[in-house]
Amino acid sequence: MQTNNNKAIVQRFNKEVIAEGNLQSFLELMHPAFINHTAAPGMDKGAQGVLNTFNNILRPAMPDMQVIIYDQVAEGDLVTTRKAITGTHTGPLLGVPATGKTITIQVIDIVRLREQQYYEHWGINTLSAVVAQLAQA
Repeated sequence: MQTNNNKAIVQRFNKEVIAEGNLQSFLELMHPAFINHTAAPGMDKGAQGVLNTFNNILRPAMPDMQVIIYDQVAEGDLVTTRKAITGTHTGPLLGVPATGKTITIQVIDIVRLREQQYYEHWGINTLSAVVAQLAQA
């Protein structure tokens, strides 16, 4: 039962925070001691770094951003999600001007929950490959 609740929390984060940009949901779902173990070098490893990535890097580049969850596996306090973040590239993305193309960033996340909030994060994604492809277009 707890694993299903944990999956639902991660699903809520993906829908309300990533896709919709809901700041209230972000504040409710982030533990004060949150740490992103795979933040890019030089980036804030706390909750503000996550918010910056979504609201200041990805959302301006693709304001119609959506999240597609393909799979979730939960065990104990961990939830692993295989997903895609997709949208239309209508604004600059890490220095690449808008192309108007639909882009898809593949992601695998592992989130540790504590007190029904995001407490730790590990992840891999294809953002750098997507940016490289856009730069060649």
